[in-house]
Formats: sequence, C-alpha cells, structure tokens
Amino acid sequence: MTRAYSDGMVNDAQTKSPALENLHTESRSFPPSLDFASQANARSEMYTRAAADRLGFWRDEAQRLAWDTPFTETLDWSDAPVARWFADGTLNACDNAVDRHVREGRGDRVAFHFEGEPGDARTLTYADMQREVSKAANALEGMGLTKGDRVAIYLPQIPEAVISMLACARIGAIHSVVFGGFSADSLRQRIDDAEAKAVITADGGNRRGAHLALKPLVDAALAPSEANPTEAASVEHVLVVKRTGQDTAWTEGRDLWWHDVVEPASATHTPVMVEAEHPLFILYTSGTTGKPKGLFHTTGGYLTGAAYTHRVVFDLKPETDVYWCSADVGWITGHSLHRLRPDD
Repeated sequence: MTRAYSDGMVNDAQTKSPALENLHTESRSFPPSLDFASQANARSEMYTRAAADRLGFWRDEAQRLAWDTPFTETLDWSDAPVARWFADGTLNACDNAVDRHVREGRGDRVAFHFEGEPGDARTLTYADMQREVSKAANALEGMGLTKGDRVAIYLPQIPEAVISMLACARIGAIHSVVFGGFSADSLRQRIDDAEAKAVITADGGNRRGAHLALKPLVDAALAPSEANPTEAASVEHVLVVKRTGQDTAWTEGRDLWWHDVVEPASATHTPVMVEAEHPLFILYTSGTTGKPKGLFHTTGGYLTGAAYTHRVVFDLKPETDVYWCSADVGWITGHSLHRLRPDD
C-alpha cells in the first residue's frame, strides 16, 4: 500500500520514520536575526493594531497611495455581501505606479529591467515608463477607447505587456490579460465575455529558441469558426507589436502596428481619475473545469493590497532591492508582481 506525499510516493513503513513524523506535526519556529528584524518593514505591533481596529489599519495602508479625491469612508458594508472599499475616493493606478515617482524625484530610478530570450535587453526608468505609457495611452484614445472599455492583452513577456496594462489603467479602460499560450478558442471566449473593444498582441513571441506566432491566433479568434459561427463583433482594432519579424496577415482598417501609432504619439498625457471601485482589470479562471469565469479587481482595493504585499510581505527596500517575478503576466501572480509596485 502506498500513500502520496508532496515529495513523492512513500510506503507505510517509511511514514513511521522520525523525520517524516516531524512533518505531520510541525511546531518549530525560525525567528529572523535581530539585525534582519530591526530593518524589516513589518513590525510585530501591526498585528495588535490590525486586531484592535481593522478598518483603521486598512485606512492607513490605503492612505499611502496618491489620491486625487481622498476617501472619507474605508468600507461600505451596507449592501452585504457586496463590500465597497474607499468608494468615495478617486485615483488612478498608473499615476500611482509611475507618475507619482516622477513627481517625487525618482524619475531616474530604474523601474523595469527586461531581458529577452534572444538576448535583447532594455532598462526603463520611471521617467521612461511615464513617457512610453503616456504615448500608448494617447494611441489607445486615438483608437476610440475610453473609460470603461475593455481591452484584451495577448502578448509575450515583453515590456509592451506592462506598458499596455498601465496605459489601459491610465485612460480608465479595463484590461484583460490572456496568457499567450492559450488557444484561439480560449482567447475568443474571453473576448466575447468581456465584449473587448480592442486586442493588443504581437506578431509572435520567443520560447525555447523558437518563434511562436500570436497574430494568426488572434485572427482565428476573431473570425467565424465552428465553435464561434460569427465574427467577434465587439473588436474594432488589433494593435500589433513587431517582436519576431514573422510574416503577418493584415486586415486593413482593423489592424495597426504598434510602431505606427504608439511611437509617434504624444509623450504627454493626463491620467483619468476613476472611482476607487472602478474595475481595473478582469482576469479569467483557467477554464479547466468549466467555462472561464471573469474576476475583476477594483482600483483602490487592488492597489492597497499590492502595495502592502510588496512593502510588508516581500519586505522590499526601494534603495537596495531588485525583485524578479518569473510568472507570466497572464496569471494573477505575474500580473500583479510584474506591474510596477505602487509603494516605493
């Protein structure tokens, strides 16, 4: 008889070893060194403060963000189980992640290191990100996108993925990142469900030394098929990053090259302030056990949680630490941790 454990298959006799028995009732603790603890962003008194006044605790954490209109109520629970956090405040996610750092004199600090599989590399400061995201935001608005519109992002792991996410947030559009390894049918499901008005993609991406085509999958997703007998009527534009140089089929009037519309756009853009409860993005479940379900995160609560995680859980120090997240932006981990942290 065998039993499955996290480190493989072991038999009953093996489970009686002292080492494995220890794992069943782990009670050891490993306190940090005094030197480490003295420099940590988190303090033990946080637990006491949060337990005594949980709303006050999250009020203080949210107030670390840059608000255009400060909120006056931390939590509105009057329509339970619907919770509304910081609902009467307004802010912008991109303003918090990018512009705030430039305003406060950190524009020349590196915000983003990128190393591509083919060996290309880019280093972007906060000032660089402000410029690139502003250009992308102006281009999106030039395509007719506005607050509340949905945008599907189907890109490889390149800086334009983060720039696109932030540009959508900057104009108040709601982005939906779709993992670049998903099929055309999976992409179409998410486009239809969100009624996406635009898709941002690339001609292709690099993986394990090969060029993988992405634009053909977008074309297939938008065209009639056995699974989807009609065209994806909600999509008006497909914005394409030239990444691999692959031959790319083109639909005039719908398809646009990133370098044609983003690069020449104005580098000046004023972020659109939105309500704290305004949806920031939609991220879909995998669809493994049924139709993918779209989950949306609102702006104020999401930013508060992301900022808290980077500062307290990861204990990041902006002066010394570089954080690397290996997860794809199509998953919530990569999606949240590739985004520039809003709490430097």
